[in-house]
Amino acid sequence: MKDAQKPDHVSLNTLIGRMREGRFVIPDFQREFEWAPWDIRDLMRSIFSDYYIGSLLLWKAKDQNIKLLACEGLYGYAGGGSPEYIVLDGQQRLTAMHYAFLAPDMPLPNRKKPAIYYIQIDKFMAGETDDAFGYEWMSQKSSALLSTPEFQFERNIFPLSVISEGGYELFEWAEAYGKYWQRRADDATDEQGRQVALQNAYNAKPFGKDINDTLTNYQISHVELDKEIGVEKVCDIFTQINSKGIQLDAFDLLNALMKPKDIQLKHMYREARDRLGFVETPKMNVYILQVMSILRQSYCSPKYLYFLQPGVEKPVRLPDGTRKQDILVADTSEFVALWNQAVDALERVIALLRHPQEYGAVGQAYIPYASIVPAFAAINTLVGLQPAKRQLSARRKVRLWYWASVFLSRYSSSVESTAARDFSAMREWMANADAKPDLIDEFALSYRSIDMRSEVKRGSSIYSAIFNLFVLAGARDWMSGDVPPYGDLDDHHIVPAWWGRENKVGPAINSILNRSPLTSDTNRNVIHEKLPNEYLPDLIDENGEAAVLAILESHFISKTALDILLRDPFTPEDYEDFIAERHRTLLDGIENLLIKERLDLPPNLRALDASIEQIELALRRVIVEAIENDPSLLPSHLLGNAQERIQRALRKNAALSADRFDWAEGVLEHFDLREVQDTILSKALWERFADRFKTKEALSQKFSQLADLRNSIRHSRTVDEVTLKEGEASVLWFRKVLAA
Repeated sequence: MKDAQKPDHVSLNTLIGRMREGRFVIPDFQREFEWAPWDIRDLMRSIFSDYYIGSLLLWKAKDQNIKLLACEGLYGYAGGGSPEYIVLDGQQRLTAMHYAFLAPDMPLPNRKKPAIYYIQIDKFMAGETDDAFGYEWMSQKSSALLSTPEFQFERNIFPLSVISEGGYELFEWAEAYGKYWQRRADDATDEQGRQVALQNAYNAKPFGKDINDTLTNYQISHVELDKEIGVEKVCDIFTQINSKGIQLDAFDLLNALMKPKDIQLKHMYREARDRLGFVETPKMNVYILQVMSILRQSYCSPKYLYFLQPGVEKPVRLPDGTRKQDILVADTSEFVALWNQAVDALERVIALLRHPQEYGAVGQAYIPYASIVPAFAAINTLVGLQPAKRQLSARRKVRLWYWASVFLSRYSSSVESTAARDFSAMREWMANADAKPDLIDEFALSYRSIDMRSEVKRGSSIYSAIFNLFVLAGARDWMSGDVPPYGDLDDHHIVPAWWGRENKVGPAINSILNRSPLTSDTNRNVIHEKLPNEYLPDLIDENGEAAVLAILESHFISKTALDILLRDPFTPEDYEDFIAERHRTLLDGIENLLIKERLDLPPNLRALDASIEQIELALRRVIVEAIENDPSLLPSHLLGNAQERIQRALRKNAALSADRFDWAEGVLEHFDLREVQDTILSKALWERFADRFKTKEALSQKFSQLADLRNSIRHSRTVDEVTLKEGEASVLWFRKVLAA
């Protein structure tokens, strides 16, 4: 029959062979290959995880039609080929497979260099498939990935291009990989290195088998149209496919799978939707499933969601390489209970996010990431599982994790794998105070490099996070002096947008550095589009500079920035001065509120905590001067403790320079307040400080009062009256003594 459609399937190995032989061509009316490099990586992960990747629609080729449709080979194909099929649907997937497996020497679209795709063997064999697939851009160094097996073995990287060579190449590669690591094990001088090498050697054979099994058994379905079908009908079929196709997500698939178990997911979501409606995202139904999955198995990528079905067995690889079957959800009632737990967790986190004293996302538009919400909900659930006495500390850790994740833009991609890692890391940190995740220190070390000037797009994560800080800092309306109703906020240009256009400031006029929350009435009817030097002088004359400055400081506008805004005439150079000063003030605000964790302190304790820190820094400088920056003069037991902390810090952060710790000023950064006290009061050093501090007894008493105040602020977040008064007195005493 002329118009017959023949469904069929082909193994991955056979498909790769056909691509190598140039049997597929693309008609001119198809769009260009446009997948991003990470899309190709994700397709490879899906194939080797045995996921269905959709069907291909192929038209049996004949020369007349190939010429008529101006067909060309797959992107990157360099040979003459023997065209056998015209690809009507599935071009992006087929071309992605061609690029990953055949590694053509051609850059990806809109890129300057080719990419090399690979499998990270140790992660793949450990079942960490989310992180096992990757790519690198071709360079002089990375070209060894294709040409040097020893380089591949050392990095535990299997280039996917090995597969395209066919024959026994895969098994020969796996055998050589195993021998390489066996030699490394034999030559190892430490037990840990030997065990790692042995595990890699052991992985070689099962890895080769796993890959070969996929090549042989993984089937790609396709529909083949008879070559005699008219071109007009083929084009119509193509148009129908690309205009009416509907992509199913994990929620739709699970909804269909669970109907026989009498679980109506769509009905359950309709009941939950209004409770979670503050976060406007089409993915909230999937987010509920992700929270369920994280709470039950730590992971939340689509393949793990499948195992939430009641009674479905999940294969688990044990440390010895054997496998067992686990059932995560026993029955329908357990699934419903887990669903309700996830919805409750999301509702709690959304309430925290929108609270003006908690996270400050008072409107949907000011949520930095919707994608962080599932991880946040699951991690926040861990707080309630802690003993009562540890919940305050756990909540503090969650706050640090959240702001570090937002400012480091960690949830802009690879969200599921990031959520899984963060959940496990936070669970460990809550159990072990020494297990602080690396991202906390990374944020503390890198926040001053945040480029706020370039944050000009409302809704970006950093832009929204800074706006959240305005709310958390209690930013007050410039005219009324009141905290604006959070349903009545305007995102106000401090220097008007029209001025930026006239003075050719460019996109920087829309920077978050030139924005602040005001009531709509003040923004639109009082200030309207005036320059600050037009209305601020009247406001200062009427209310006094101190009162106006107090309000502006709640917007991170300093006295220096105010003086710049009052300049008349106001020039583009003045604008640059203003946003530079506000950038500095906002970075100080991030340090003060988020890094040093003063966000939830009342203003008086926030100021006292900062004063104590300044005193501690001054005391360290006094010690450095007294011992001429020679760390060997520090008490040996204190020096030993500090050096242990320094070594841990160096292991965690490769960017730290070890040279800094050759001097006392670097070592003292790792002394706490009590160790500073013990250094000054030590028998060997006291004579160097006696003229300044007079008596050991008085100094010890002041240190105790200062330490008691700091501990109360840092740990209980409240201070009793006696501790407060004595602490304030010690602050004044130290200021006087250190200034002398």
